[in-house]
Amino acid sequence: MAKRRSSYDGYWWSYESTRPLDVEDGIKAKSVRGKFVKNWWADRWIKALKRLMDSPRLSRGRSYARRGQVMEIEITPGHVASRVQGSRHTPYRVSIRLKPLSDRQWDKVLDALSDQAIFAAQLLNGEMPPDIEEVFNAVQVPLFPVSRGDLQTDCSCPDWANPCKHIAAVYYLLGERLDEDPFLLFELRGRSKTEIAAALRERRAQEVETADELSDMPDVEEVEAPTLGECLDHYWMIGADADEMTFNITHPQVPLALLKRLGVPDFEGMNPRNFQRQMERAYDAVMLSAMQVAFADSED
Repeated sequence: MAKRRSSYDGYWWSYESTRPLDVEDGIKAKSVRGKFVKNWWADRWIKALKRLMDSPRLSRGRSYARRGQVMEIEITPGHVASRVQGSRHTPYRVSIRLKPLSDRQWDKVLDALSDQAIFAAQLLNGEMPPDIEEVFNAVQVPLFPVSRGDLQTDCSCPDWANPCKHIAAVYYLLGERLDEDPFLLFELRGRSKTEIAAALRERRAQEVETADELSDMPDVEEVEAPTLGECLDHYWMIGADADEMTFNITHPQVPLALLKRLGVPDFEGMNPRNFQRQMERAYDAVMLSAMQVAFADSED
């Protein structure tokens, strides 16, 4: 129950700590203690909330999620509706809206994703690329909530703060659902997994048609060449024609492309983050050495 004190005496509104009513069939979080989610995209979702609310309410919301106080969650594109049981007999109504991306923003994102064959392949295979947020940032389109304008929340409880602990409880459970299905984040931004896949397939098909048109070139005239037996003594020697060859040596378009495509190996007792950091250093060292050799040769 709220206790009011006069603001003229230097006091403000305060609320007595109350125990929520138990829920028999509530949605209880899988996380019992410690870190709430496992994957990076769900972790980014939780961190976005931490920037928008104070620690005490955040902690109580996490406890509500683990106690099973959330009674139901209904997810539609751009909107989450829920009911959370608090200390009163009537559950509180919670609404969370994530600002949907416009069609123009989605076109920019999908064009950028289609340009990266690895990202497109992973998404079409139902995988979430580790660096997909970089693609969104590159085209200046937010993937996760970055400001209060991106996330609109409302709760029927008497708490003046927004977000309150009831909103936080629902938000944490959404984090667990994102852990299992990262494409839910796209749905909250206005596009379903099916729509994303269809748009990427359409763009990739157009690229293949364009490539086929460009490849429709006249036949190249055959050139006579000696047989292997005739040139064994100088087979591994570079001929004079090699002087006319040119190369465009650049940094790779997608860093760690092979590791991102295959994923971190599941070795027993291995820390995936440590492995990736070690591989990043190894890839950078090899690439730097290769670039130095390449440019040194080109200078000669």
